[in-house]
Amino acid sequence: MVHFLRKRIISSAVPLFCVVLGVFFLARMTGNPVDLYLPLSATAEQRAEFSAAQGFDLSIPAQLWNYLADAARLDFGTSLRTGQPATEMVLDAFPVTLQLAGVTMLLAITGALLVGSLAAYRPNSLADRFASLLSMTAASIPDFWFAVMGVLVFGVSLGWLPTSGTLGGPEIWVLPIATLLIRPFGVLVQVVRGSMVSALSAPYVKIARSKGATPLRVIFGHALRNAVTPVLTVAGDLTVGLVNGAVIVETIFGWPGIGKLMIDSILQRDFAVLQAAVLLTAVTIFALNILVDVCHALTDPRVRQAVPA
Repeated sequence: MVHFLRKRIISSAVPLFCVVLGVFFLARMTGNPVDLYLPLSATAEQRAEFSAAQGFDLSIPAQLWNYLADAARLDFGTSLRTGQPATEMVLDAFPVTLQLAGVTMLLAITGALLVGSLAAYRPNSLADRFASLLSMTAASIPDFWFAVMGVLVFGVSLGWLPTSGTLGGPEIWVLPIATLLIRPFGVLVQVVRGSMVSALSAPYVKIARSKGATPLRVIFGHALRNAVTPVLTVAGDLTVGLVNGAVIVETIFGWPGIGKLMIDSILQRDFAVLQAAVLLTAVTIFALNILVDVCHALTDPRVRQAVPA
């Protein structure tokens, strides 16, 4: 397992470094921050002074070297917008995103286990067909379209739910969670159903049924324990997707997480905050991927054996 883990960490280092380089160059393609933060009446001396203070007067290779050297010390500079340390702003926003993604995935897994298991208990029944239709529809709806429709219907037309911000009661969570929830729920229902259909046809389940076990005990006491491994693997991959999907959801609903911070930093050409936010998100995604692979390797020895020495 140690060898497997070491290989996965090493293999993740290269794409992580590519992300670091990519965000550095792409950020600078958005334009010169001097044009945004100084008035049109600023003199050449004022522009030069601002550029020198922020290090923008250096050549691109010199700026890249300074960025890499500072990043190695976890120093990403200060925000051009607020003057706060970029690391502090990112660390304040990231838990909000993790909280949103965590609650969403918990609800998606719980709902999918219930719906998928009950659908698999009687294949091709009306309940099974309805669950399949529901899950395929949910998995096919684009997040941004669902978010916009949710705001239009439940926020603007009916006025039932708030459309932005985090101030208020539980109702503030409904639209952001529903938007993030719909696709993972749809995918997981299909995975649960497929795994449970195989598990319910196993000999030990037939024996339990012959002994008079209730349907709930057959489903949740016998079959589900052996069908949950692929579900957890897919759930881990979907959790990674939730962190990425939060960029759209947080922007639409004004949720003060890492996604909204990225968008604001791009629009304001706040390179330090953008670079810190993207790097932390990338590290989190790589860590989640490694965690998923480790869990898979623990449950399936063939995965560990497939890793070359």
